[in-house]
Amino acid sequence: MRRARIGALEDFSASEVRRQASARLTVATEGQGFTDITAMVAAFVRQSGIRDGLAVVFCRHTSASLTIQENADPDVQTDLTSALDGFAPRGAGYVHGAEGPDDMPAHIRTMITDSGLAIPLAGGRLALGTWQGIYLIEHRDRPHRREIALSAIGS
Repeated sequence: MRRARIGALEDFSASEVRRQASARLTVATEGQGFTDITAMVAAFVRQSGIRDGLAVVFCRHTSASLTIQENADPDVQTDLTSALDGFAPRGAGYVHGAEGPDDMPAHIRTMITDSGLAIPLAGGRLALGTWQGIYLIEHRDRPHRREIALSAIGS
């Protein structure tokens, strides 16, 4: 087992929860792929007036999902799509196929990614890393309208 040096807590703060906000975001996808929703989530946080707390982003579907991934190089999205295609290929003989050959692989891809994300808020902003973005991943081949529930709590 490798040992890592774990540093002390930094920038610790504690306060009373004084505010909460919620909203719904609809994304019209164009078929399989990644849609960057970071700017819309950041706008929601700004509108909420919450400076420090937690934002929750939840995808209300079982064939689309959410992820936090690199936002600098679009080749990352291409490679991630290829990896998901390899992990849950279309036409692999799934029992569930009533909605088409892309449906069961979409469910599997959602299972291994995320339907919900929790992002800390600091100073009224999403506490994402420099190269991180929030993405809706459409796993189906056809365009869909996807609903994203947004919630924030804090002070």
